Amino acid sequence: MAHEIPFWEQYTLSIEEAAAYFNIGRDKLRKLVSENPDADFILRNNTKVQIKRKKFENYIDRISVI
Repeated sequence: MAHEIPFWEQYTLSIEEAAAYFNIGRDKLRKLVSENPDADFILRNNTKVQIKRKKFENYIDRISVI
């Protein structure tokens, strides 16, 4: 039986989970990923993109506009 980990405790988040957690639209997150392909908050698994939660939090802390 798989244990569900709340997304606020996960190391990585899907685009959908990150959108809910950070209150940012999915399209905006996809745009950030496409505009920052080498960002340290992105983890790619073939075509699937995961957002490293803490690193993305740090990224948001450093910018003033999303």
